[in-house]
Parts: sequence; C-alpha cells; structure tokens
Amino acid sequence: MAHDIVFFLAPDDETAAATRLGSPGRAFESVSCRFIEPDSAIAEWDMYFAQPSADIPPLEQLLEWSWPEWVTPPLNDGVEVFALPQRLTRALADAGSTELEELAARWTTRLRCDDGDDISDDDLLTVLQGIARLAASAVSTGGRLYSWSF
Repeated sequence: MAHDIVFFLAPDDETAAATRLGSPGRAFESVSCRFIEPDSAIAEWDMYFAQPSADIPPLEQLLEWSWPEWVTPPLNDGVEVFALPQRLTRALADAGSTELEELAARWTTRLRCDDGDDISDDDLLTVLQGIARLAASAVSTGGRLYSWSF
C-alpha cells in the first residue's frame, strides 16, 4: 500500500517521469491522498466506467483488467509513476456527480473488503471529485493525468 499518492496533470510522459526522484510537488496541479494502491484504484475506476455498476465485480475480474502503465520502470525504492489511460481520463472528465458518488461507494466497498478498516482516512468521494477536475483540465488542455506514489 502506498503511503503518499499524488494524482497530477502534466503535459507528457517525459515531464511526468521527471517527478520520479522527488514528487510532483507544487509545480503541478494535483490531488493528494494516502494509503491506497494507485494502480488497483486506477484499474477499478476504469472498470467502473467500462462496465458501470454499483456492485463490485469479483476480485478475479479486477485482476484480469487492463492495469495502468508505468511511466518510469519500477525500482526497489517504492516510488511508482503511472499514466492513467486516456479513456479513463475522458470518462472522469465527463462524469456527473451521481457517477462519482456511485464509484466512490463501490471503491470504498472494495477497499473495505480488501483491507478491512485500514483504508485511507481521506474522503474518497472528495479525492475522486478532485481527480475528475484534473481530468477535465487534461482533456481541455491536451495534457495527461498521472499518479505518483511512494
């Protein structure tokens, strides 16, 4: 489980990769959260928009889903930088409040099933709403949405 996660807007993979040794910091428009697995969250969100349902699908189905791609190769230091799929960025940008609420509820249920009560202290709906705003900005500016975690 990642300790610190930052979802951020960057113009391209090269710029996003440059955040690997530090973090996106204040140089990028971002949303932070703690104690989640960003790659599984990204896959969960992508699956939701491809197959909308308030019910969480079986874990096996999530594990078979297309997971986000690394922007930098993984090393043993725990830092990961992922690019969110473009289709997910567009879906988040277009999502209404009801969809985000349903997704947040489904994501919370998945986290509780996987981690019990040891899930993020963050308000996951607020996190998703912030990421959706970043996605809308990415779509309108031609940028990309990324995740940095440690």
